[in-house]
Amino acid sequence: MIIYSVTVKVMSEIQVDWYNWMKEVHIPDVMETGMFKECKMSKILEEDESQGVTYNMQYLCESYSVLMDYQEKFAPRLQDEHNKRYDGKYVAFRTLLKVKEEFKQLA
Repeated sequence: MIIYSVTVKVMSEIQVDWYNWMKEVHIPDVMETGMFKECKMSKILEEDESQGVTYNMQYLCESYSVLMDYQEKFAPRLQDEHNKRYDGKYVAFRTLLKVKEEFKQLA
């Protein structure tokens, strides 16, 4: 499994609009591509929010090749939509992670 992690710091004044747009439009559009099995959206805790608020989305996909298909076929359009809406009001970085082991709590 591959985790496509996207961390975004948004300016405080757009946080509510950005969060709602991500939840109602962007993440559903990403998931509709069929490339990812799930997405978890988290807010970074214990940070100085005077410069903005930081969120992280973790998209889980089956393999690196599936992720590369997403990057080629869908990511440019989806990232462009985000940039047009929030240009100059956010910073983002992306990280790829390969799941090596999975541990679950025992019952």
